Amino acid sequence: MMDLIERFLGYVTLDTCSDENSPSCPSTEHQFALGRKLEQELLAMGAASVRVDEHCYVYAEVPANRDHQPVIGLIAHMDVVNCVPSSDIHPRRIRYEGGDIVLNEAKNIVMPLSDNPRLLSQIGHELIVTDGTTLLGADDKAGVAEIMQLAEFLLTHPEFPHGTVKIGFTPDEEIGRGADLFDVQAFGADFAYTVDGDRPCAIEAENFNAAAAVVTVHGHSVHPGSAKGRMVNALKLGMAFNALLPAHQVPEATEGYEGFFHLNGFSGEEEQAQLRYIIRDHDAAKFEEKKSRMEKAAQAMNLMYGEGTVELSIRDQYRNMKEIIDQNPQTVERAKEAIRKAGLSPEMVPIRGGTDGARLCYMGLPCPNLGTGGGNYHGTHEYASADEMRLSVEILKEIVRARE
Repeated sequence: MMDLIERFLGYVTLDTCSDENSPSCPSTEHQFALGRKLEQELLAMGAASVRVDEHCYVYAEVPANRDHQPVIGLIAHMDVVNCVPSSDIHPRRIRYEGGDIVLNEAKNIVMPLSDNPRLLSQIGHELIVTDGTTLLGADDKAGVAEIMQLAEFLLTHPEFPHGTVKIGFTPDEEIGRGADLFDVQAFGADFAYTVDGDRPCAIEAENFNAAAAVVTVHGHSVHPGSAKGRMVNALKLGMAFNALLPAHQVPEATEGYEGFFHLNGFSGEEEQAQLRYIIRDHDAAKFEEKKSRMEKAAQAMNLMYGEGTVELSIRDQYRNMKEIIDQNPQTVERAKEAIRKAGLSPEMVPIRGGTDGARLCYMGLPCPNLGTGGGNYHGTHEYASADEMRLSVEILKEIVRARE
């Protein structure tokens, strides 16, 4: 049986970043490299119904060896973000003994303990880190590796009692499209779990309502030497639009259930500029208020500078899964029981983000999220705890274990 961490290291060396500017699915062809690798590994270990479809969704099944059990799905995503370098990754394994972690001595790149208090719980653990110049890809290749490790365990230990386990790996989760073409009906699970969080003790059964907004600002470019009374600088108008939004409702000033407007792209020139936002809130009414606030800001700009100066497009992405999970409490109770059996105390944590499970809940598949043992996702200080990854596999074993 392959070692879990060696399996994980084999996955993170593949660049699988997705691209929100691509209309195709998958958004990048190189995601197939991991999809095909997983297909071959699943076939080699004897999984059933293994397939990779034309959109890079990977499906497989571990047949039941006990009757009268629910069909449980386990899902992780293969893509990584493209806002941080995601190729030429150099992972290394270290024994963490406390203090700051020097990721790259030659470039003086350090992961400071002061900025990473969770490291205090990792003392004595084996950590997988990078050289500080790329992400690691634990989000969500740690989840992929753990599901694969579980599948191989079940297929090589027929004495372990379990019902049917469905496996799904998705592309394009990081750009909010991972569930777009997921075949829920063919997947055939009664309920499922995305394995896409951080701490193994955490259960995430509620998440942000989410939307993406694009603000296009039209200006008028004139030679700066003769611009008086004539130039309309779209870049400056974009700054003025952003100033109309609440300054305290941003990611760097919020936590817990507090929502935000996040400006995650600003480009252009005097003639035209574009601002890209994500809008997030757990509370549905406050979420709608935020979208309305953006619409009012656009109206105010057009009233001040002329109709058509600002164009606003808002696209809903996913909804809070809480409503669906509350109707399916067995999903959370089963996870709590498994976490306790692994020796941890379960914690219910709201997701300040989203997962494929948030979308899948509203597609008919109740799907809370579980932790993988990773941390500092979407950045060059990303890491994974080998000890916590192994714990996550034990939790998955207990989730699928047959009940009398």
